Amino acid sequence: MTFSCQEVFGEGGPVAGVLGTRYEPRAQQSEMASAVERAMEEKACLLVEAGTGVGKSFAYLVPAIRRIVDAAGGERIVVATNTIALQEQLVQKDVPLLKRVFGIEDEKVLRAELVKGRGNYLSIRRLTLALGRQDRLFTDPASRRSIQTIEQWAYKTTDGSLSTLPVLERPGVWDRAQSDSGNCMGRRCPTYDRCFYQRARQRMERANLLICNHALFFSDLALRRHGTGFLPDYQHVILDEAHNLEDVASDHFGLSLSEGRVRHLVSLLVQPRRQRGFLATVRTGDDGAAIQERAHGLALTALSTAEEFFEGLVQRVSGEVGSVRLPPGKKVENTLTPAFRELSLALRRLKESTKNEEDKYELNSYAQRAADIAEEAEALCGQALPGCAYWVEVSAGDGRAVRSTLACSPVEVAPILKEALFAGQFSVTMTSATLTAARGSFDHTIARLGCEGARTMCLGSPFDHSRQTELHIDTNLPDPRSGEYEGELARRVVEHVSATEGGAFVLFTSYRTMNAVGDAVRGELEERGLRVFVQGKDGPRSEILEKFRGDERGVLIGTTSFWQGVDVPGRALRNVIITRLPFEPPDRPLTQARHEMIEARGGDPFFEDSLPRAIVRFKQGFGRLIRSATDTGRVVVLDRRIVSAGYGKLFLEALPEGVRVIVNGSEEARVGVE
Repeated sequence: MTFSCQEVFGEGGPVAGVLGTRYEPRAQQSEMASAVERAMEEKACLLVEAGTGVGKSFAYLVPAIRRIVDAAGGERIVVATNTIALQEQLVQKDVPLLKRVFGIEDEKVLRAELVKGRGNYLSIRRLTLALGRQDRLFTDPASRRSIQTIEQWAYKTTDGSLSTLPVLERPGVWDRAQSDSGNCMGRRCPTYDRCFYQRARQRMERANLLICNHALFFSDLALRRHGTGFLPDYQHVILDEAHNLEDVASDHFGLSLSEGRVRHLVSLLVQPRRQRGFLATVRTGDDGAAIQERAHGLALTALSTAEEFFEGLVQRVSGEVGSVRLPPGKKVENTLTPAFRELSLALRRLKESTKNEEDKYELNSYAQRAADIAEEAEALCGQALPGCAYWVEVSAGDGRAVRSTLACSPVEVAPILKEALFAGQFSVTMTSATLTAARGSFDHTIARLGCEGARTMCLGSPFDHSRQTELHIDTNLPDPRSGEYEGELARRVVEHVSATEGGAFVLFTSYRTMNAVGDAVRGELEERGLRVFVQGKDGPRSEILEKFRGDERGVLIGTTSFWQGVDVPGRALRNVIITRLPFEPPDRPLTQARHEMIEARGGDPFFEDSLPRAIVRFKQGFGRLIRSATDTGRVVVLDRRIVSAGYGKLFLEALPEGVRVIVNGSEEARVGVE
């Protein structure tokens, strides 16, 4: 294209021409774009930490679009993000605007497509099948209302995607209507020409800019290791929100077998108290009745086996919820595999005995799912995957006190990613506002991801933090192990929230402490006219976040997911209260395994792993506050270690330059200023 990256972002450049007075050139944005362009040209690996306000998405989309247009259809680029909000922003806002910037009118020149997993799409054929058998498939009115909600939506939807489906009373009913590779009839399907998934796949195959989430990208990467894949071939990868990559990769290169998944499969086949479920709807001749009855009996046996198996897992975890690591070599008695392998075989026999074509495809899918459970249970119980940590996790579940999961993940994903992602087949750009730990070092990120030799770039935020941000440190709380801690913490939360009259996030590292403090402060804050939203108690995450955004006197009390990926610009958020420095619990199974590995090679787990992770997460929490050049506010830290511990200064050094630091009401030096 005729414009260089520097010219595109210049004062008189095409971006300024389209945005007009809304545009303000940022040197960091132009610098990042040039680095991304070089990485693509040389098929290199690039890590870019770009502070809030740099404009990361334009900084990588501009060179990506230039590359696609200059290649005249010869190259394809994948952009993967962690949140759907950013994916939708890229597809609906950023890419259309940049097409105007570059004067791209021919749709064939730049084809951008939001790629979703198959299970996100409606199967018209399966919906029709479920509606025709709903009296025998669904045992309660709420489930029947849910399938009817899907039917009403199906008449109106243009993309058949879950993103536009109304909330269902029984979300599990979607399983009866979603597109599924196991029961896809392909071109033999009577609704093939209208299939939402097939249309989406055709658009994906024609597209040269694919936008997806991290989960789909790493699922595809895992499949490619075994010679298959979902995404078409590509020449460049851009991974935004890259601070999440290790966790996402760890999930997708491990295994997880949950009680909910196993129960759900059996519930689709049979309803123990009633003659309902899919098996009751299968049409067979007289010679198939016995096979059908046997499959029904084996499904019930599999259910009772699963109940005993998962109850046994619960007993391994002391306390109501939590996780416990399974020691290396400590195998779990495997009763699931025989039961589900036998069920899978029975379903395949039943498939052969029915003459109904659609039933054959449905039974094939259920048989494969049962076989997958059998295979995964065998690998997990026998600890068959080398280099993995194995654990049992127990969590609160709907309708029961707890639900358990048996899982494993690689202790190190670096060797896997080194081979699958960083071997040089394509350029890889990874960017986030938080990739460095102490003193701007990328060492921890490079070591954990396995991208040795990657180019690095650290770009500060263009925002004026000396004017926009104050850091308040309160060191007067008692030791967290004392009986007085939670009561005093609640009092300090009320005090600091009241100082800004709401507009506050209160971030915790522990669900138990969050709930205790949330209960303690709610009454007093509401008496002061502040609206309180507690994660897990006052509605789904997205719902309470939306309500918080619309209320300038709101107080959102949360943990884990609210430390990152949340964007609340303006006065709605002017106070972020960090109750504890965000160190991972040392008894987390994967953390234990990582630390053992570091100790075995003579390293220090705290300084090599725990501290860098905590600093990155702290930067994420801090970064919730200032989202635009006009935002102002305070971050409050209620953990004395940030000034009393020797490592505390590393947290302060990781913050944007110029932040005013106020300790117990007295102003200290500014961060990053001598």
